[in-house]
Amino acid sequence: MTANPTRVLVLNSGSSSVKYQLLDMAGGARLAAGLVERIGEETSRLVHSPLAAGGGKREKEAPIADHEAALQAVAAELAADGLGLDSPELAAIGHRVVHGGQKFTAPTVITDEVLAEIERLVPVAPLHNPANITGIRTAQALRPDLPQVAVFDTAFHTTMPEAAARYAIDTATADAHMVRRYGFHGTSHAYVARETAKLLGKDPSEVNVIVLHLGNGASASAVERGRCVDTSMGLTPLEGLVMGTRSGDLDPAVIFHLSRNAGMSTDEIDTLLNKKSGLIGLCGDNDMREIRRRIDEGDERAKLAFDIYVHRLKKYIGAYYAVLGKVDAVAFTAGVGENAAPVREAAVAGLEELGLAVDADLNAVRSGEPRLISPGYARVAVAVVPTDEELEIATQTYDLVSA
Repeated sequence: MTANPTRVLVLNSGSSSVKYQLLDMAGGARLAAGLVERIGEETSRLVHSPLAAGGGKREKEAPIADHEAALQAVAAELAADGLGLDSPELAAIGHRVVHGGQKFTAPTVITDEVLAEIERLVPVAPLHNPANITGIRTAQALRPDLPQVAVFDTAFHTTMPEAAARYAIDTATADAHMVRRYGFHGTSHAYVARETAKLLGKDPSEVNVIVLHLGNGASASAVERGRCVDTSMGLTPLEGLVMGTRSGDLDPAVIFHLSRNAGMSTDEIDTLLNKKSGLIGLCGDNDMREIRRRIDEGDERAKLAFDIYVHRLKKYIGAYYAVLGKVDAVAFTAGVGENAAPVREAAVAGLEELGLAVDADLNAVRSGEPRLISPGYARVAVAVVPTDEELEIATQTYDLVSA
């Protein structure tokens, strides 16, 4: 075996998909990336990009029955590029696990006991943890000799004080059923907060950052000197900002009202709030590019959806400013945060008294690099910091197994 294997395979297993990246941690190079989707359907699709070889993207459509078959297909694609899972260069496999509850506060080598605890958390993550478990077990079967590491979406948020993490409900009921605010997108928030500090030329322990992860799912966090002290998502990823298909913050009585007056079942309300709300519920589109196009054409529904989205975003910026007391930077990240200049401009507009401003020319620049978009006179830096959750998972995995 190679003395110092440096490669990490990152797996993100969904209910019917597997996303993956292979990275070499010696230099941070991405060797391959891909996606298997529609697992278990009549026609599945695999897209593989051999990044190290510089070859073109390969796409295949064929039935892929389950996650085991999906990972075997991934292994075959990697082997075709000389990057097979049997390579002695492979140090570990890092798995994205959505929910780690209160117990998992850091990346963790997966054992039978760890798997059992992840399974125990299924009631608070019924859509995500079962798929994560399936991916882990499948990878273990393919490489039982290799360290497998769980990196939890919730871990970064476990530093929240109880005042931020507790809901104001009966504590015995809350404790019995694990009802509290956990937060998600933690790997992204951790990475972006750290990269923002680097952009400012400071150590993470020296800065306070509000991170805005704006994708189809969206969340905000207040990061004080490198530690999360509040975040917008709660028991599930439904709470907080307006999202692509999720409502975000809502009066809980809306659920009772719909049950009593609309005759909707629990499952129907769950589907409404998670899949038919947010931007798509407001205007029929959850793609910010399409919404902006419709606004430019005078579409009032699209404009209202945009205004509601920005209003909620602005409220969270103000709230987390108050939580932190002093803010050094506001960082936008993920698909919308990195690419939608009108969202960034609108979210900061009117907050000049808080020291926030956006330079129109800097904001209009499209780049894949971290950058400041605030004018030099602004007391609070406004940044665009592309997230890299796969690199964060790989880094945490490699640091753990190499230690």
